[in-house]
This record gives sequence, structure tokens and C-alpha cells, in this order.
Amino acid sequence: MGHWSLQLLKAMQDPKQIVLKSDLAVAIRDKYPKAKNHFLILSQENIDDIYQLKRHHLLLLEEMELMGKNTVELIGGRLCDFKMGFHAQPSMKRLHLHVVSEDFISPCLKHKMHWNSFTTDFFIPCEKVRKRLQDFGSIEKPSEFEMKELLKKELQCHKCSVRPRNIPQLKEHILKHQNI
Repeated sequence: MGHWSLQLLKAMQDPKQIVLKSDLAVAIRDKYPKAKNHFLILSQENIDDIYQLKRHHLLLLEEMELMGKNTVELIGGRLCDFKMGFHAQPSMKRLHLHVVSEDFISPCLKHKMHWNSFTTDFFIPCEKVRKRLQDFGSIEKPSEFEMKELLKKELQCHKCSVRPRNIPQLKEHILKHQNI
């Protein structure tokens, strides 16, 4: 478990990091949150990503989504203020569902790639993954080119059409939405 991409396995064994736990999944706080509240719901089963899922994993996905909702409730949050989904190309090993507040207030959100990984089609909503698995029995992986293009997209506010030039301007703009 030495390589950085395997650190989620270590985190899901650490009682200090666990928020909720079941036989199928574990909820932890993201170590490098991209928003005020950012959790990861990890599969207890050794599955690397959504592309290894088959129709028989639907119960696991439902459990992970329920645990995400319960985590939001546990902190007194509102589901409408959160996104739940998977990255098209996760950087960490072990299937994990992101449960992230849409404020995106975090010093860890530093790069365009961070932003685009949650605000473009690179972020695949949980219900879309579940529906695809129900209908087709597997999840089709986008091409490397498609994924790279999504991460390179021009910055755009996730609440309106404003296109800031850089992350500091984007963060300043997002704060305006918080005060509405």
C-alpha cells in the first residue's frame, strides 16, 4: 500500500477517517477536499473503477449512493447542495463515489483539472452509472482523448455562464453565488 494511488485502501482501514461503514462500503472524508464538504464512499469489494462493474454490482452501487445520502444527512447538509458521482478516470485505486458540496470552497482546488473533474462530463453522476449498468450490464470507458479534452476545457462557473480566466477569479466569482 505504499504507492500514492493505493492510499484509499489505507484510509478505509483507519477508524479516525471513517465516517460511516457497512458490509459493502465505507465513507471517509477526502484528504484533499475540493469543497467545504467532500467525502468518498469506497467499495469494500476489491474493484478498481466503474469499468469493472457488472449488473450484479447494482446492490453495491445502491448501497454506496445511500451511504452518500446518509453522510450528507449526518453532517446536517442538504442533498440538493451536493453532487454524487464518479470520475471517468480516477487517480486512486478502489472504486469510490465522490460526495462533494457544490460550494467548491477549498484551498485544495488549485487547478483547472480539479475544477473540470467535477464540473464537466468527466464527473459521471451516480444515477447515470446505475442506469447504464441496469440497461447494458457494464460501463463503457471514454477514450483517453475524450477524457483529456474534458479536463482541458475552458473554466466556466457551474451555476452560470461566466468564464473566469483562472482559478482565483473563479473562486472569487463562486463566492458571489454563495451570498445570493
